[in-house]
Order: sequence, then structure tokens, then C-alpha cells
Amino acid sequence: MSNPVTKATNRPMRWIKRKSIKRILWSLLVLALVATAGFFLRPVSYFNAWMYVQEDFSGIESRTVQVAGHRVHYLAEGPAGGPAVVLVHGLGSRAEYWGKLAPYLAQSGFRVYIPDLVGYGRSDRPRDFSYSVRDEAAVVVGFMDALGLKRVELGGWSMGGWIAVLVAQEHPERVSRLMLFNAAGLNVPPPFDTALFTPNNVDQLRQLQAILSPQPQPIPAFVARDILRNFRRNRWVTQRALASMLTARDVIDSDLPQLKMPVLLVWGSLDRVTPLAQGETMFRLISVPDSRLDVFPGCGHMAPFECADAIGPKVAAFARE
Repeated sequence: MSNPVTKATNRPMRWIKRKSIKRILWSLLVLALVATAGFFLRPVSYFNAWMYVQEDFSGIESRTVQVAGHRVHYLAEGPAGGPAVVLVHGLGSRAEYWGKLAPYLAQSGFRVYIPDLVGYGRSDRPRDFSYSVRDEAAVVVGFMDALGLKRVELGGWSMGGWIAVLVAQEHPERVSRLMLFNAAGLNVPPPFDTALFTPNNVDQLRQLQAILSPQPQPIPAFVARDILRNFRRNRWVTQRALASMLTARDVIDSDLPQLKMPVLLVWGSLDRVTPLAQGETMFRLISVPDSRLDVFPGCGHMAPFECADAIGPKVAAFARE
């Protein structure tokens, strides 16, 4: 026979368990609703968080270092003892934009360092910094000093290419090879409205996409709103950098003939920000043997990201020469 005392004792226990389960389920539901609402309000933050998780799982190191009193964030991947490569991003960009190209170098045995320039990504945004290409070049040299990198293979994309040329010309002993990706820096007027780099509305955001990529991907309205919010928050950095560049004070027309190391120029044939004609002009100005210009058909200004599968093997081969 069953024990009536035990039955009576188990009833309240089962009721308590059911109540606890209901509370847990309601809590999970509330958390899910909050997370969903948060995603639709701030999707960029969620995308960033997911990207950082992926970096951790793939073994990419996320670190910071002090450069001239400023906290500079950087990513590092590849074997710790490998020859060093430093990659410099462009205007309004950050280290993660090299995420598809850097693995080709890391898998070839290079130790790849990718800093967020001062004012970008997860680095400091000091109000008293000029954000000129020359001062950012000093940040790159300071970054190399802070990590004890005496000599590196240096790459730069767009504005980052401009910065990389300044570093290579002023410190040739520190740069063994130079890689320029859709680089800016010549004394030519921009072939587009530079105000698009700080878009105010969805239409301007779409125009920016169109000049960056020959095949821009559609952006959902709620994501576009958050992207524009981030542009507004960081607008002052971009505007200060653009104002400095548009003075033509630091153009590299006279620096390119003075370079002393082999240079690889990588260009998308459909680039509308720094058109291929600028790459061809840069190549003519460079007199170092073993330099070359590689053009990738169908690619635009975002070639190192959108065309990494075609570009990566050639970049790795150049770096190994």
C-alpha cells in the first residue's frame, strides 16, 4: 500500500517545482523579448558582439597598448615567432575590415598585427588629436615601437595606404616591403562628394555604399537607422580627418619616387573612391625594382574585403618573396 503521508508531502513539493519552472520560463521569455527589442534598437552593437565572439573562437587575439598616452586597440593572429606584418585600415574603418585578408598572411607563417588607429574601432578618441594622416602615421610608428617591432612588412588600405607610404618614406629601415590596397594620397581632387563619408540619411548611406562597392548589399531599415546613429556619434573624427586630407598638405606624389622597398599595389578595377587611374599613376612614380600593380576585375574600393579570395594568395606570395 502507498504511504498517505508521503503523498501529502509530495503535493506541495510538486506545486513548488511547477511554480519555479513557470518563473524560469517567464524570465526566459522576458529576456528574449528584451534581447529582441534591443536587437531592433541597436543591431550594430549585437553584430559587433557576435563578431568579437567569433574572433575569440578563431584564436584572434584582441589586445591594447599605450601609444603617446592613447590606448590603441589591435588584433593579432598567426604564429608568435613569425615575421611581422602590420596592416593599417582606412577612413571610418577599423581593424576587423582586414578580417578576410589577414588569414592568408597568418596561414603563410606571418604574425599579423592590425591596429585600430586613434579615433577608430576600439581605440581612444581624444578631442585634442588632429586625426591627420601624418599624425596617424606617427601612431603606427609608435605602435611598432610599443610592440618592439623593429622591421615589418607594412600594408595600408585607402587612407591607410597613404599613412603607410608616409611611414615607409620617413622610416625606410623599418619597412621591408610595402603593400598598398586602393590607396589614397595623390594630389588629385576626390571624384565624389566627400560629405558622403558622414551620411545624414538613408539615401546618402546608399550613395556611400554605391561608391564603395560595385554590388552593394541592401540594408534593412532598422539596421540603416543604427548605422546612421553610429555615423553621427563619430562624425567629428571623420570630418577632422577629411579636413586635414583635403588641404593636400601631406600628399605623397613626391614621396613615392623616394621609396626604397618593393611595393605591391592592389587595385579593384571598379574602384570609385580611388579610381584605377590613381593606382596606375602611383605605379609609374615608384622606381623600385620588383614592384608591381595587380588589378582585380569586378572589384571596387572594398576589394581587400569583398575579393579577398582572389587577392589573398597573391599578397601572401609577395610577402614571402
